[in-house]
Amino acid sequence: VQLQASGGGMVQAGGSLRLTCAHSNLPAGTNAMAWFRQAPGKEREFVAAIKLSGDRTHYADSVKGRFTVSIDNAKNALFLQMNSLKAEDTAVYYCAAETRTYALAFAEKWYDYWGQGTLVTVSS
Repeated sequence: VQLQASGGGMVQAGGSLRLTCAHSNLPAGTNAMAWFRQAPGKEREFVAAIKLSGDRTHYADSVKGRFTVSIDNAKNALFLQMNSLKAEDTAVYYCAAETRTYALAFAEKWYDYWGQGTLVTVSS
């Protein structure tokens, strides 16, 4: 299983970025994929999750209305469109996949497979 996050960079507050997570060899029982982030000096936190079918999503309150998670199974890719970025969105963003639930998990402990992270820096 491989997950490769990309698309990070530096952007001014109010700007937009689109993150991509290219994945391969996900297990047949994969239920959902998600984005997490870790800001400097803080613990990793949930950002957004989507069922592999694409029919359900869940967002952290801090990004609701600004971020959109989507999935393209034909391209083996997970996306995170980030709009109206704020300085507090600065973090390393990780994509992850889980196989152990039927729900839309947002707790880190359920996610088995992780990408390496891509850095997003928002300047104010």
